Amino acid sequence: MSEYIVSARKYRPMSFDSVVGQQALTTTLKNAVKSGKLAHAYLFCGPRGVGKTTCARIFAKAINCEHPIAEGEACNECESCNAFNEGRSYNIFELDAASNNSVENIKSLMEQTRIPPQVGRYKVFIIDEVHMLSTAAFNAFLKTLEEPPAHVIFILATTEKHKVLPTILSRCQIYDFERMTVRDIIGHLKSVAEKENIKYDEQALNVIAEKADGGMRDALSIFDQAASFSQGDISYQKVIEDLNVLDEENYFNIIDLALENKVSEIMVLLNTVINKGFDGGNLINGLASHVRNVLMAKDAQTLPLLEVSDQQRLRYQSQAQKCPTPFLYDALKIMNRCDVEYRQSSNKRLLVELTLIEVAQITQKEDDVPASGRSPKRLKSLFKKLIMKAQNKPTPQVVGSLKRANAASQGVADGVVSPVKDDAAPKIETSITSPKPVPTAMSGSLNLGSLGMSFDNLLKSKDKKPAYIDEPEVTNKEENESFSQQDLVVQWRSMCSRMPSDMQALAQRMKNITPTITEFPHIQVLAENKIQLNELLFIKARIRATLAKTLHNGQLELTIRLAEQDEIKPMLTPRQELEKLKQTNKPVMKLIEALGLELA
Repeated sequence: MSEYIVSARKYRPMSFDSVVGQQALTTTLKNAVKSGKLAHAYLFCGPRGVGKTTCARIFAKAINCEHPIAEGEACNECESCNAFNEGRSYNIFELDAASNNSVENIKSLMEQTRIPPQVGRYKVFIIDEVHMLSTAAFNAFLKTLEEPPAHVIFILATTEKHKVLPTILSRCQIYDFERMTVRDIIGHLKSVAEKENIKYDEQALNVIAEKADGGMRDALSIFDQAASFSQGDISYQKVIEDLNVLDEENYFNIIDLALENKVSEIMVLLNTVINKGFDGGNLINGLASHVRNVLMAKDAQTLPLLEVSDQQRLRYQSQAQKCPTPFLYDALKIMNRCDVEYRQSSNKRLLVELTLIEVAQITQKEDDVPASGRSPKRLKSLFKKLIMKAQNKPTPQVVGSLKRANAASQGVADGVVSPVKDDAAPKIETSITSPKPVPTAMSGSLNLGSLGMSFDNLLKSKDKKPAYIDEPEVTNKEENESFSQQDLVVQWRSMCSRMPSDMQALAQRMKNITPTITEFPHIQVLAENKIQLNELLFIKARIRATLAKTLHNGQLELTIRLAEQDEIKPMLTPRQELEKLKQTNKPVMKLIEALGLELA
């Protein structure tokens, strides 16, 4: 039995042309080899499994090749290429910075740079996961990286470029590797399956490619796992069973049922999914991705954004034709809200169920069924309707109703209720011995004398002012005691603290106002804006009466006006107030300095 080698190692690219999904970078590197214009330091960065280290090895072999071909590839025939292929090259060194990240490791590496190559032109040092080097190791590496010997080339590789020191980045040519597309991964997996004589479904390879999340190495590892599970016949059902992935058919079914407002069937489907061991949050995330794909499939311009197989693309396009665009927008908003609230929810299943119910009701007409589950509309009050009709011109229906009401009330006034000539109105023949007069005239308002009220009274009661807004008179006009500015401020703040609870907001704003004595006993209050001015003028009489009583001066006059632009003083922060106090009060400043006080 021959030794088994995993696909990620067995089918590792050995030339630039065999690298998948990085055509722009490999072309640049080949051109550098052909022209001989090589930098002294390169930085390859990107996600895991996209070919950073592989390209670094191919580049190092091509640099030292004695007879490179015209396209910039290594010849694979010279001594340098053979030594590299057999793993015995003395010109190419690899260092794993994750486990060799100390200053001593870097110093040992720097000593090797002094020795020129015995065979070939360059010594190439490949440092993988360079972001794992310590700060001291980076500093020890910095000088050599800036001015290395002419025969030395550094190739650094990292998955986290932001952790590399800026001084290192500025000395390197930076190559950003891209994530593999689903199409590129599927194409490479097909070639591997054909070489290994493994049968496959394209839909199954699509699941593997999506699971790999842009990494070719991950895709090949999952491919080996699926091949072992299915014994050489990779089918869609076996792949989703092996990888514990939710079947996409569930997402298509949920959207189809939601368009038909079939909430009950969606709940049954959700229960089946949860009973299979899948998490409700994963279902919502998968459904959101599915709806996003459907939205992309609605427009030919966004169709290339679908990273799916050709067969799946046709299914998405088919469902996109049935889904209105507003439905897709609203569904994405609802599921995004569920994703945010999912972790904090104590009843996660209920949250998922409510989310799916909302999605299923997006296209449902309002109140189309008795038990639709929608919240009832807020109904307008009967009196509100009648008030609006009484204030405006009555409609013909209202006029007819009023005529019948007037006729009925006239009959009541005469002692006998006469039948009204209207088929829709009830015919009542009853004698009343002691009727109460009912007014029948209608002049601008509708009278309900029989109810003991009128709409004029309702309107007046609606606009009735609170008791504290009544304009009181000054009761101590004979008092004429003097008061200072400080007394005025104290009584103003005290008055604000005693204001009613439904005026607390105004009271807080009034506390920021400082009234002043312009000419005794005239008091001036400056409002910062028109809204505040109107509020203060509304209770001006109450303010004057209160201050007159607390300051024991019934002769004071109160003026409230809008402040000019230069009269508005900016609000100071506690620190600004402290600095102002230091400048105006020297003893306070000396006390703060002597005790070493600081503002908390």
